[in-house]
Amino acid sequence: MAHSAVLAVALSLAHAAHAGSLEQAKRIHDRLAGTPPSEQVLLQMKAEIDAGDMRAAADIAMENDGFYNATLKNWAAPWTNRDFDVFTPLNDYIATVIGIVRDERDFRELLYGNHLYISNASGLSAYNNANNNHYAELEAAGHSLKDTLVYREQHSVTGLPADATAGVITTRAAAKAFFIAGTNRSQFRYTLVNHLCMDLEQVHDVERVPDRIRQDVSRSPGGDSRVFLNTCMGCHAGMDPLTQSMAYYDFNYDADGDPTGEQGQIEYNVDVDEETGSRVQPKYFNNDATFPYGFRTPDDSWSNYWRVGQNAVLGWDEALPGEGQGLRSLMQELAHTDAFASCAVRKVFKHVCLRDAHSQADLDQLAALQTSFAGAAYNIKNVFAESAMYCAGN
Repeated sequence: MAHSAVLAVALSLAHAAHAGSLEQAKRIHDRLAGTPPSEQVLLQMKAEIDAGDMRAAADIAMENDGFYNATLKNWAAPWTNRDFDVFTPLNDYIATVIGIVRDERDFRELLYGNHLYISNASGLSAYNNANNNHYAELEAAGHSLKDTLVYREQHSVTGLPADATAGVITTRAAAKAFFIAGTNRSQFRYTLVNHLCMDLEQVHDVERVPDRIRQDVSRSPGGDSRVFLNTCMGCHAGMDPLTQSMAYYDFNYDADGDPTGEQGQIEYNVDVDEETGSRVQPKYFNNDATFPYGFRTPDDSWSNYWRVGQNAVLGWDEALPGEGQGLRSLMQELAHTDAFASCAVRKVFKHVCLRDAHSQADLDQLAALQTSFAGAAYNIKNVFAESAMYCAGN
């Protein structure tokens, strides 16, 4: 690198580290709202910083529609699809994230609350279980999400039984992406990735008892049982007893009426099937001849085998029983881990500061943010404000 370029970088870093209140105000607004502030807003924020109240300056920035329509939308969008695409259209999953942040609800309830946010803006199609028109029209019209999103109990809008709702996990967008076809294991895997910041490799543990591994998993792939014992078992022994909680869910496309493959809705079995005598979705028995002596799912009860062993490090809530019935209780089990809180804080820090934490000061800040997050009843809006304050420069 040329000497002049090195000098320019050094001066830029020095300027960031010793920013004045005007520069701090602009940086906070840029990071939180995603757009430059007006002169009036900038001076209001500067005055708050000069008075020693940087948090008040951050609160001013978060009043901008851009915080909701752009910053939060782009933060949550990758969680709603298998490609982690930030450009995915607004949907009920994203809108519910935004509403929970705006209303400063306990962010853990994102995974298990009976929550859904729709819009009261005029001229929109009503919420429909079979399509995303309501949210696509809301985004296309450019309405303020801060002003038009309204809270509803999810079951009152979607028709799911109240005890079958599980926050964003049972939104149409999540069901369309992760409950479709397959075995419902993808819903569990993407919940780990999106909300605990780890994939199955990180929770791989071959020391758990394999008694709940389903029939579709070969015990000797390629004729070699060592592959099962050393690889397959490490994920399935813990995962399969947990994904049993999803046994009554599916997502069905309207293949005949919609050639684009975009329509369809979540399905939840309330009644026992007369032919099978079970409420379990038929897909749980796909490839059941692979290993007939494996576990055959009878209901939606679940047990957490990962509370002991190496995965105790996830920080499970000792106040919870570690087992239960249905998806909501499982999602509460995951949302009440230290790993969930840590993941949420890390994602906010990266989104606001535009980088991962790398220095010891950054790591110390993450620890402080997680402590503050828990101490403020898991209000994630505080984490956005405090991250912007930290990355505003001194």
